[in-house]
Amino acid sequence: MRSVKERFLEYIAMDTQSQDDADTVPSTEKQWQLARRLEQELIDIGASDVYVGEHCYVYAAIPATCDKKLPVLGFIAHMDTATAMSGKDVKASVISYQGGDIVLNEALNIVMRAEQFPALESEIGKDLIVTDGTTLLGADDKAGIAEIMTMAEYFLQNPQIPHGEIKIGFTPDEEVGRGVDFFDVNLFAADGAYTVDGGAVGELEYENFNAAGAKVKINGTSIHPGSAKGQMKNALLIGMELEAMLPQEQKPAYTEGYEGFFHLDSMEGSVESAVMDYIIRDHDQKKFEEKKQLFIRIVEFLNAKYGAGTVELILKDSYYNMKEKLKEHMELVENAKAAMEKLGICPIITPIRGGTDGARLSYMGLPCPNLCTGGYNCHGKFEYISVQDMEKVVELLICLASNV
Repeated sequence: MRSVKERFLEYIAMDTQSQDDADTVPSTEKQWQLARRLEQELIDIGASDVYVGEHCYVYAAIPATCDKKLPVLGFIAHMDTATAMSGKDVKASVISYQGGDIVLNEALNIVMRAEQFPALESEIGKDLIVTDGTTLLGADDKAGIAEIMTMAEYFLQNPQIPHGEIKIGFTPDEEVGRGVDFFDVNLFAADGAYTVDGGAVGELEYENFNAAGAKVKINGTSIHPGSAKGQMKNALLIGMELEAMLPQEQKPAYTEGYEGFFHLDSMEGSVESAVMDYIIRDHDQKKFEEKKQLFIRIVEFLNAKYGAGTVELILKDSYYNMKEKLKEHMELVENAKAAMEKLGICPIITPIRGGTDGARLSYMGLPCPNLCTGGYNCHGKFEYISVQDMEKVVELLICLASNV
């Protein structure tokens, strides 16, 4: 049986970075390499109903091994890595961590400092997998894939372990918000599922932001500044005015927990024309709607001040808080808590300050909370995960899926 470490190191060697603003799913052809590798591996270990859809979704099943009628349980992870940093030519190393700073790249003076990342203290004595500081690692979410695959092989090699039918799904493009655009819930045919896409061991999440995106286009008038009086309409300054009218305390840098925010993600342009991209987030549905209405009122105010059509707004909801759907399926959360406690893992139940494929799946009829992978510092060069934490998550998945 292959170890979770061996699988993980193989998967992160494949560049599967997704791409924003692509018109296709998957957004990058290179995601197919991992999809085909997983397809073959699932066949090799004896999984049933192995299938890869036209949009790079990998499906498989593990038949039930007991006569008792049990719910069909699914486990899902995503194959792509984040757009924030390259995942090409990952140079990973495994270190026996004894505390202190970690020199990732002596030549480039890239050091992961224990003072900056206090969670490292909990990893003392473990075998950490890190990068050389020039790429991300890819634990988000190839750790989840490796853990699910290792669980799958365990059950297939030990048919004497009683469990219900288990479904497996691997998705593309989660990092660019399109991870379940073509996910076939009916084909998957699970009663409930878990995305394995969280952080520290013990994390269990069933709440996430309600989310919307706001694209703002500002139409200005460029005039030579020497003769601009009464004629120039500076699109950049109007954009700055819009930003100043939003609640300043509701920026990501000032919020935590259940506090929502307005986030200016990008801004570019000139006097003549400017474009601003915002994301709007709140766990509370009422506050979420209020945030969107405030944005609309600000745009209306600016158009009344500077002329109709000066500010164009496209406001679109992205996903919603899965808590609203999981309230009727809290057994998924309780079962995960019980499995953790059985293994001596302290459940860490916190709201996700972001989104998850599970949120959209929950609204598509597949209730789907999120489980830990053991990874830290995702989307950047300081990403790391320990071998022992991945092994613990494999134990958790086995415990959760088995009927013992």
